Amino acid sequence: MARSLIAVEIMGQRLELETQPGLFSPGHADRGTLAMLSCARFEPGMRVMDLGCGCGIVGILAARICGEENVILSDIDPLAVETARRNAARNGVPGARVVESDGFSRVDATGFDLILSNPPYQSDFSVAKGFIEKGFNRLKPGGTLWMVTKRREWYRNKLVAIFGGVRIHEADGYFVFEAQRRSAHYARRGR
Repeated sequence: MARSLIAVEIMGQRLELETQPGLFSPGHADRGTLAMLSCARFEPGMRVMDLGCGCGIVGILAARICGEENVILSDIDPLAVETARRNAARNGVPGARVVESDGFSRVDATGFDLILSNPPYQSDFSVAKGFIEKGFNRLKPGGTLWMVTKRREWYRNKLVAIFGGVRIHEADGYFVFEAQRRSAHYARRGR
């Protein structure tokens, strides 16, 4: 497969990322991901998870700002994991942990300040449902789940049911959801 490089500057950080056919958005930085990153904020020392990392743009950016020891990137696709590892090294954050995992299944860490995800939203909602429900329990109190999609209602309803509320930002034709964990338990049981 032909590998290519894309360059992007976000939050004052210039990243050079390897990508290739078979990965999500292989020719350029995904607009939805960039929309989410235009809303989210990273600070040094924050614990961050890039859930469904693809080539690693979100997690690598977080590692550059928050510290590589504070960031976990995960993806179910072995090609994405391998590419994200190479990209982390290429961008000076080889200590960011990259894990092959179906959602959180192989990630034991908890207490995240931020979990960010651009979930597959063109198919059914089962992946996103798991990310939201399990993500809630992986955040520390006050931690925030960020998601970006083109669909509004299902995500709004699910995030409100689990988190008790959600802020919705609109950026570049996408809905960027910001849901903060404010309690120890889901907002409404059984949903």
